[in-house]
Amino acid sequence: MARIETVETGRVTEADLPAPDVSIVVTLFNEAASVEELYRRTIAALDSGPRTFELIFVDDGSTDGTFAAVERLHGGDPRVRAVRFKRNFGQHPAMHAGLSRARGDVVVTMDGDLQNQPEDIPRLVEAVEAGNDVASGRRRARKDPVGRSLPSRVINGMLRRFTGVPISDFGCAFNAYRRGAVEPMLGSIGKQKFTKALILSGGASVIEVDVAHAPRHGPSRYSPLRLTRLALHVLAGYWPQPIQWIGVLLGAVSSLLAFGLGIYGVVFWIGESNFPGPLFGGVAVLSVLGIQGFILALIGEYLGRIQRDVEGRPIYTIDREL
Repeated sequence: MARIETVETGRVTEADLPAPDVSIVVTLFNEAASVEELYRRTIAALDSGPRTFELIFVDDGSTDGTFAAVERLHGGDPRVRAVRFKRNFGQHPAMHAGLSRARGDVVVTMDGDLQNQPEDIPRLVEAVEAGNDVASGRRRARKDPVGRSLPSRVINGMLRRFTGVPISDFGCAFNAYRRGAVEPMLGSIGKQKFTKALILSGGASVIEVDVAHAPRHGPSRYSPLRLTRLALHVLAGYWPQPIQWIGVLLGAVSSLLAFGLGIYGVVFWIGESNFPGPLFGGVAVLSVLGIQGFILALIGEYLGRIQRDVEGRPIYTIDREL
């Protein structure tokens, strides 16, 4: 057996530290201007408290100096951990990378743009420690423009309907979770958007906590087109088998119309002694649409099963990890 030599460097690493009480997962994309301030304010909010903690920064393929700033923070504080993606994969895969590495009993998630206030972290943690699985951030006095907040209200309404969870702000990324509520959902987090909705759909208990919300500096990354795609993702991800419902609706309506028009056509034919050819042509078309609708519903069931089985590709690839 080959002999393995170890070299003592004197540096304390993450592996040398006991598991913390709280893990803070921060997703970053081109946040070089704010990451150091976020670190300072987070440390100030937690250092005076009784809980041990770690910060996990996930750089979602930034093209500015974000990761260099995180490296400097890691070099001066072993509580800072970091993951860098090879390219931009999106907020929710980044969330998965952080959640899967979190070691704390309570995990706080937040964006790195300082719209979330680090000073609110202790309040979220306390809400989970009080016995809740999820402390859901609720943005008070929201600073987003109407073009951003109005579609968000629509999407929130859809998620309340599909998940059955009556909270007001599914889109807020500033939340605290009991780790036991997150772990069963790790296989789906990142593949589905709205991590909070996914965890709550598994039956986790929740309490809403009002958090401050600062205006964003620079343009929002959520354009009208992206918000529309997000709404479609909610339909596909949280409405059980939408293609089946559409197929069943199309099949039922077309079949009922075909039946009604067919009865009317027969009565007209007998009463007027005149064969209504165009009317029966319409009945034939509606009958075919009805059959197609039910076939579409069946295809939807097959596609749903196939999708669950074949989504085996990685949701992100990692460039570096500190």
